[in-house]
Amino acid sequence: MDNKKLRFLIIDDSKTILMTYTLLLEQAGYEVIALSSCDQAIETILKEQPDVVLCDLMLPGLDGIEFFKKIRSETDIKQPVFIVISGKQFDYDRRRAKEAGVDAYLTKPINEATFVEEILSHVECKMTIRFWGVRGTLPVPGSKSIKYGGNTNCISLNIANKQNFIFDAGSGIKELSNYILREELIPYKAKIFISHPHYDHINGIPFFVPLYMKGNEFEFLGSDQGSVTLEKCLSDQMDSVYFPVTMNEFSSTVSFHSLNEETIMIEDIQVDTILLNHPGRCIGFKITYKGKVFSYITDNEIYLKNDTQRYNKDEVDRLISFIRDSDVLVIDATYTDAEYPRKVGWGHSPLSMVIEVADLAHVKLLCLHHHDPDQTDDDIDKKLETAKKLLTDRKSATIVVIPKEGDEIVF
Repeated sequence: MDNKKLRFLIIDDSKTILMTYTLLLEQAGYEVIALSSCDQAIETILKEQPDVVLCDLMLPGLDGIEFFKKIRSETDIKQPVFIVISGKQFDYDRRRAKEAGVDAYLTKPINEATFVEEILSHVECKMTIRFWGVRGTLPVPGSKSIKYGGNTNCISLNIANKQNFIFDAGSGIKELSNYILREELIPYKAKIFISHPHYDHINGIPFFVPLYMKGNEFEFLGSDQGSVTLEKCLSDQMDSVYFPVTMNEFSSTVSFHSLNEETIMIEDIQVDTILLNHPGRCIGFKITYKGKVFSYITDNEIYLKNDTQRYNKDEVDRLISFIRDSDVLVIDATYTDAEYPRKVGWGHSPLSMVIEVADLAHVKLLCLHHHDPDQTDDDIDKKLETAKKLLTDRKSATIVVIPKEGDEIVF
């Protein structure tokens, strides 16, 4: 959809709000039709064929949800993206809109500075990835980790401004915490996917300030470790022996969901999981939304082919099938091939095998992740150069990058 040709229909019984929305959208270059009720709205939609409808929930006569249902019952029109913008912030109304199939539910008052961007994120179904920690094993502050950062695993994924997913909660989640507070994103809701409870993937949880704030909601999703539940794995590190504050101090709403290899749906977002080759139970994730695919595979060891005792083609093929055609793949590429012989069996992959797997899976953008704490910025730069050469030698269409803390990818 060409954004510069978008046509908006706005329905709200407040003249001030109609004027504000119209001005913001027209200044951004879009065409706007404004109505104060639903009375002539169906006729207007049939005639004007808008791309997007912005509708208040409480309107004279027909409310926004009932009006939405009337639009969806029309078979002779191009169906618009339908966004409710309401002063009602109750969960009941959000659930009602969700159950009806409304594309997005936003609340007043709007932020004029970000209004157009937020609306477009729902129209375009954007997925926004931000990197808050890219290291593995151990945080590494200091002069040798300035470029890529020294925090351990944490990545956030915002899906069309309707779901926040967080992958792992290493020390990088403290940077995400700072961002949420700085941008005043409270109340904040998120699903936190834990690949496994090794310390570098959970050590930031005690410092994630939104957990201590009433009104926020978080669901932790990950695998139990045998008879030890995910909840116990996470709470044990905050036992009073190790940390002065326990999980009992969390004021937000916190829940836990145990995962195996399975597929779950979160609204219209598909989440697939796969067990990875790493000590203990470690899970990889694939997120599919509106035809876009994001895969997160860490920690995982792909043995070299010449290791006849360990290399298992079936397991490699299974991983390739899981990540096939990913738009973005974030994957463990901890070691160079020169480093790997001293690290076999540690649960992390050599670079050449990561490149091969990504190429065979036709990954569009490959993000190398989970760097060894002994690797300096210069070492990681060389890793990227080697990765590019390996892909060139394979005549691969895959693009490779190494994200830094604070980097953002939108697709």
